[in-house]
Amino acid sequence: MNFLAGSEPEPHFDQLYRELILDHYRLPRNNRVLEPADADLTQFNPVCGDEVRLTARIRDGAIEDIAFVGQGCSISQSSASMMTEAIRGRSLEDASTLASYFRAMILGEDVDEAAMGDLMSLQGTSRYPTRVKCAILAWDTLQKALGGTSGREDVGSSDPDSGG
Repeated sequence: MNFLAGSEPEPHFDQLYRELILDHYRLPRNNRVLEPADADLTQFNPVCGDEVRLTARIRDGAIEDIAFVGQGCSISQSSASMMTEAIRGRSLEDASTLASYFRAMILGEDVDEAAMGDLMSLQGTSRYPTRVKCAILAWDTLQKALGGTSGREDVGSSDPDSGG
């Protein structure tokens, strides 16, 4: 079944996806600050109030450990939780590629569902333009942190292509 080819998810899958998102929101995985961290970046969207601080430990070109803390809606926080699970242990290149695929999925582009795994549960976000920024906040933070950006940034736009 391809949710991205214009079909709607079957109701039982839609319910399972909602439950997965709520589970990650209520019981976020890797919800802590890593110290010491090789990458540390906080991004805040003043338009909606979502905030994600991402810390990562990088060894031998791979993400040895990754964690986040933050506040915001169920979409932004569950996306951050799922992201940390999905990229731990991956090479920096693989993590960046997955982040690009995730962004493409959220923007409604076709992606390999098998490669996305549980992240597909957030695909429905693409139907709600005001929620797109929520879903990609942690992933954009990851790409900037892996690119060497550190500190805190206000993303300040509801436009998902604004680099937020």
